[in-house]
Amino acid sequence: MLTTTLLARHRDFAVHAVHCRDDHRGWAAETVRDDHRIVLVRRGGFRRRADGASGYVDVTCGYVGLPGQEERFAHPVNGDVCTSIHLDRALWAGIVGDTAAPTSVRVDAPLDLAHRGLLRAAEVRDVDFAVAEQLVHLAALAVRRAVGGGVGGRDASGAVGRRDAGLVAQAREAIAAGHPQAAGLTTLAQLLRVSPYRLSRAFSAHTGMSVTRYRNRLRTGRAVDAIEAGETRLGELALRLGFADQAHLTRTVKQHYGHPPVALRELLRRAGNA
Repeated sequence: MLTTTLLARHRDFAVHAVHCRDDHRGWAAETVRDDHRIVLVRRGGFRRRADGASGYVDVTCGYVGLPGQEERFAHPVNGDVCTSIHLDRALWAGIVGDTAAPTSVRVDAPLDLAHRGLLRAAEVRDVDFAVAEQLVHLAALAVRRAVGGGVGGRDASGAVGRRDAGLVAQAREAIAAGHPQAAGLTTLAQLLRVSPYRLSRAFSAHTGMSVTRYRNRLRTGRAVDAIEAGETRLGELALRLGFADQAHLTRTVKQHYGHPPVALRELLRRAGNA
């Protein structure tokens, strides 16, 4: 079941939370939208096919939807939650300018924090200032992190590129779903029936990051989710997420977000009170 909740509305933009609570592995019927959208995932992941190109969308890679695009979706990972940000044509043009419209958006720590800041600002309901400022900041970051080509990765031309794109999508799904064989590179490669070398090389080529960094990006995102929700027992949190100890968690979070967990808690608190 797909549920859409309005978080903020302005004459120039709208922000919605979109929840898919079921497992829909097959492709849904094709839809065509007439708006500009930036879509960022908060939890889980899903497949998107737009204008013949398909890819996997999760917390590390969002997408931009353009007017007139033909889209189909599949939701294979036991539900997902994302934020859909609609911008009217004038606001979109003011942010993007003459830049070629991006298709995929690589979500790094600054963009993830901007996403969280937008959701916090929406809770305050100061649409004209707090939400608008956070949204414009987020959109500008997203455009700067644009990736050309298909959804969820770099351009993949030819049959080999398409096969590798499918391989990488399966790997990302397995890691995100916590499949037992996704606990290591060699076992993940065995699950996908390829060599570890091919998987590692294809993954880096299509996502711009190693399998290790991708896994840590998911784990640190979950850590920040918990910190944002009020978790203070970092040692227990580290063990739940598969880190060796609290020091390992703190070090990895700082590597990805530029701040240790305690400082991130304060940054997120200030974003909500801005």
